[in-house]
Amino acid sequence: MSREKSRIAPHVAVLPRSGIRKFFDVVAKSKGVVSLGVGEPDFDTPWHISRAAITSIEDGGTHYTSNLGTVELREAIARYLKRRFGASFDPGREILATVGVSEAIDLAVRALCSPGDEVIYHEPCFVSYSPTIRLAHAVPVAAETRAEDGFRLEPAALEAKVTPRTKAVLLNFPCNPTGATLSRGDMLEILRIAERHDLVVLADEVYSELNYDAPADEPLASFASFPEFRDRVVLLNGFSKSWAMTGYRLGYACGPEDVVGAMMKIHQYGIMSAPTPSQAAGVEAMDHGDPDVVRMREEYRRRRDFLVPALNEMGLGTVMPKGAFYAFADIRSSGLSDQEFALRLLEERAVAVVPGSAFGPSGAGYVRLSYATSMEKLRIAVERIAKFLGKQ
Repeated sequence: MSREKSRIAPHVAVLPRSGIRKFFDVVAKSKGVVSLGVGEPDFDTPWHISRAAITSIEDGGTHYTSNLGTVELREAIARYLKRRFGASFDPGREILATVGVSEAIDLAVRALCSPGDEVIYHEPCFVSYSPTIRLAHAVPVAAETRAEDGFRLEPAALEAKVTPRTKAVLLNFPCNPTGATLSRGDMLEILRIAERHDLVVLADEVYSELNYDAPADEPLASFASFPEFRDRVVLLNGFSKSWAMTGYRLGYACGPEDVVGAMMKIHQYGIMSAPTPSQAAGVEAMDHGDPDVVRMREEYRRRRDFLVPALNEMGLGTVMPKGAFYAFADIRSSGLSDQEFALRLLEERAVAVVPGSAFGPSGAGYVRLSYATSMEKLRIAVERIAKFLGKQ
């Protein structure tokens, strides 16, 4: 046994299993469960987008593309970012198509960091951030966000974590798991901090279209929207959430030519290129998918506006999320830990939620509920949670 353990690299051996996937191994064995767990749109990919992938296959689009991605996709990304965010990127040198935004995050951290460099990220956060940083032999440094602030990252709290070893800041707003967003003012102050300390901002904006307070007639807020700081920002985004394309595994990174070029070198040796039919679908999504985004976002809003007040009425204090499709509920009034709450709710009432501690230590005492599911299932879940808490 000791010989078997010694075969695994130490920095991999110490990585924990994903708190989400570990919990859903239990869910998979249960029957009749209403799942508010996995962060995946319940909508099918809009047909015109899927049809573009099918047409690509029928037309022989089954070969490798450029390592950077097809010219058509990179040009579509550039058009979309200019139209939606007022951001400008050169499709020939500053855009890279990746296998989901997860690969883009991994590539960015590995391209920038040397062993011992520090990367600051906010917490609670997406489960992969700390492990991804560690796999690059860098050091993850968490800046805590709090419910009292709406889980908004205070720029001063971020700057307090900066040391001479800090290389980058990895941020995800709108946020998984809290649904928090940042204002343009917050973004500008964070970029000024990055300028002062010579840092790179890695902006994971995969939920950017799911921003419920964004003005309809103005560009969406993005770290890439400030041309004076364009050399400080690597934009990381994808198609999974906005266009319900999780299975297409398509994302992208945009940023300074030297950083994108370094990311591409890692990408070409590890991946080669993103799936060719998926890239065709991505072009269709970006050029013609705005109505689909609006339709899905408004349905998520309707579900949010039902679920969050219901949780608060049950005594589970929940900040109204301004983005993404998650509610992050405070369950400490139950007297249970978040792990106990989630397991007992599953076992006793067949409702699946994710323990908040899966998103970092500062998530302890909370659970994440995804409202990327039907209103019918949300109503059933609310009834079952109320019975679990003795409210019915």
